[in-house]
Amino acid sequence: MNKFFIIVIIFSIISCDRNDIYIENIPFNFANNNAQPNLVSSNGTLSLSWISSLNENESILHFSKFENGKWLEPKTVAKGSDWFVNWADFPAHAINKNLIITSYLKKSASGTYTYDVMLSLQNLSGEKIKEDFLLNTDGVKAEHGFVSIIPNNNSGFFITWLDGRNTTKKEINGDHKPMTIRFAEITSKGDIMNESELDAKTCDCCQTSIAMTLKGPIVVYRDRSDNEVRDIYSVRNINGVWEAPALLNDDGWIINGCPVNGPKVVTNSSNIAIAWFTVADGKPTVNISFSKNDGNSFEKPIVLNDNGAIGRVDVAFINETEVFVSYMEFDDLGTYLRIKKVSVDGKVSNPITISKIDGGRNTGVPQLEILNDNIFIVWTTAINQINQLKSVKLSLKNI
Repeated sequence: MNKFFIIVIIFSIISCDRNDIYIENIPFNFANNNAQPNLVSSNGTLSLSWISSLNENESILHFSKFENGKWLEPKTVAKGSDWFVNWADFPAHAINKNLIITSYLKKSASGTYTYDVMLSLQNLSGEKIKEDFLLNTDGVKAEHGFVSIIPNNNSGFFITWLDGRNTTKKEINGDHKPMTIRFAEITSKGDIMNESELDAKTCDCCQTSIAMTLKGPIVVYRDRSDNEVRDIYSVRNINGVWEAPALLNDDGWIINGCPVNGPKVVTNSSNIAIAWFTVADGKPTVNISFSKNDGNSFEKPIVLNDNGAIGRVDVAFINETEVFVSYMEFDDLGTYLRIKKVSVDGKVSNPITISKIDGGRNTGVPQLEILNDNIFIVWTTAINQINQLKSVKLSLKNI
């Protein structure tokens, strides 16, 4: 495999020492028009799902594993001509032991945002267990999407999604009822169990996030108040019981529309990290906040961006007390994908610029994961006006 290296020079303001950071390109040479990546690190495995479109009428959901320094030949999970394909509402997947579950969005009617969440469950070998089954069973022709999935402790999966089953109805004042967020469990046979509504009023189109604490799953999302405040909330399941949704931080961001910019939550032991984008007090900001007690409380947010923030965050733990966060920001010269290391005690590293990128929708939501002392990052770029995935890695030993 040919390897290409980009050297990023980081100067420490305090010590003036120089560190050479090598960003290794991982070739991705599968078909044309690839986009909507979802990168997952789980139990020593790094996996990637994405959608490729051979033409305007057919979409294909692919899956690949990273082994021996390269992406393996992708497997086709599903394909169709009636999908909803969108840069922000991309397929999710998760692995539990030998099982992989994937999601995609299928149109349910002719409306722009009328679509359902479809799931496929199979073995990693490719053996199908349950194909193309419906997650949301309400039967309402409305928006259902922004899926997040993690493995549970019983060979199955936890899943959360935004559900618009109420949006076809109207309030007394004539406004449509709001989007909701829901949760369910998927068994190893593909059965859907213990479905619950977590919040009856959420932002319409921001990505959701879910992680596993020592006490149960935690779901993080952008809420929506009656006064159009759209701040980040979390809701925990403690010993099988869902608590009431809790405000993460009082940003007070009032916006009469969805910013399409969701949070990301990760856990390690009793520590939880949540990264998110906001425009509190008119200032675009990327924040991160830590909890040291399984989410009972969260520390004061730490601001990460040094320039104008775009957001589209991701975050992953390096160890019990440190994370890397990826985010997009811009200055007068362009837009950049950057990462920073942050510790639970508030220490923040200098930024590492991964790449200069397109600040528009074509970039999608960059993905970050950590495996075997390496940081992996995947995002969408354009080559000769055709979408393609860009994947790179950095060694933690050099940072």
